[in-house]
Amino acid sequence: MLISCGAALFGLRLAVRGLGYLPQVDLFPDEARPDLIARVMLGQAVAATEREQRMLAAVPHRHTHRGAFDQGELPAGLLPGLQHDALTEGATLAVVGGPTAYPKLAALVADAARVQAVNPIVREEVLRWSRLAGSRARDGVPALAFPQAAEPGPGRLTPRDFDLGRHVGRLSAPGPAGPPPPATAVLLTAGDSRADWLHAGQALYRLLIHAATAWVFASLHSQALEVPLLRELIQTRLALPGHPQMLLQFGRARTSLATARRSVPDSLI
Repeated sequence: MLISCGAALFGLRLAVRGLGYLPQVDLFPDEARPDLIARVMLGQAVAATEREQRMLAAVPHRHTHRGAFDQGELPAGLLPGLQHDALTEGATLAVVGGPTAYPKLAALVADAARVQAVNPIVREEVLRWSRLAGSRARDGVPALAFPQAAEPGPGRLTPRDFDLGRHVGRLSAPGPAGPPPPATAVLLTAGDSRADWLHAGQALYRLLIHAATAWVFASLHSQALEVPLLRELIQTRLALPGHPQMLLQFGRARTSLATARRSVPDSLI
């Protein structure tokens, strides 16, 4: 959850820039309140840059992409830019490619899918978090955002199965003829503390918003990292220079389905 909180924190920082101020951020500011992960205040008045304005404009259509990607490579220079985003936030985005690294990663992600498919706790959590068509819930993953089939397409990592055999998913699956994602990467941090998880979340949202400015989106794969042994194997077998916090596959897409979000009052404590 701290990675998600880190992502929300970057979103707040970006919103402050949209108001024309520099955010002043203090992580874990009160030892007596361990659940208080950050204090954000308005700093110096500085107008948002053109790039920050583009990122703000991309927030409404930024989404986790579980469907098919469009044909075509990533825009020139985008991937190095995303790697720079990660470094700026204290993380590393390591690209996984070549004839040996990707198959190793794909096999470990498939192993995680098989392990979690028979885990009743995981299945119950997915059932609670997935939403049927017509649901008015303002959180969770709606049926329009996941396919019925959990089988990977060509070059696709095995996705999380939100349908669980219910045949309720409304999203078109990538299919065997769909183009593979142009890039696969792992988001890493040097350490594995609560602060590192917050940095990972901020890096994740920063690079996802940057990618969305070019209508490039990512499918996110955390299931293999939820199994400690598989997470360790991903780090060692791929010789990664840090602790893996998120697996991502990037591709172009020109469609976006809005996902319901909680209202602002419901999100405030």
